[in-house]
Amino acid sequence: MEPGTLVYDPHTRKVGEYQDRTGPYVMLRPVGGGREWQADPARIREATLDERLSAGVRALNDRSREGLSADPTRPPSPVPGCAGCEELALRRDRARAAFDASAVTDANVLLRQHQRDEHGGESAGRRIFRYVPYTIVQDASAQPEYEAYCVSGEEEDCGASSGPCQAPGEVEEWQRRHTQETRHLRYRRSFADYAVLERQG
Repeated sequence: MEPGTLVYDPHTRKVGEYQDRTGPYVMLRPVGGGREWQADPARIREATLDERLSAGVRALNDRSREGLSADPTRPPSPVPGCAGCEELALRRDRARAAFDASAVTDANVLLRQHQRDEHGGESAGRRIFRYVPYTIVQDASAQPEYEAYCVSGEEEDCGASSGPCQAPGEVEEWQRRHTQETRHLRYRRSFADYAVLERQG
């Protein structure tokens, strides 16, 4: 597969640009730029025309929302004088000091969401596709789900799962218990919610 080929990763449900192989994985880059992720080469496939178009529109929307010069890989900066921003930035600093990359990522996500909600960005859970007469809206009738999978193991992953949880704290508590019982330290965490499309106009 040639570098730059657009492929679909069913695990993340995202389209990415094929970069290269790294050990047993392939590296994919988000359309429009951003942080690369690992994918199983046996599961990815070339993206369909609709998937490529959708990914391109989404990348343009993201750039329009954040500014054409914005770097999506750069951590958000707190707004001076905002207590909410300062609290989340402090949480991120503590996670960095503890070398907890997952908690750093969580803090960045929460800080971006806070800034959208409180400092003039688009409302949380809502993304508008420009030039397309639909809006994707988070389904308020369904609760989001959090889940963790143990991926510790030398030859194969442990595979233990917390199962769907209603809050991040429940997942973290399961991780602590599982680590105490098994000494396993590496987990893959996921978040899922439900969305509906509303026609514009």
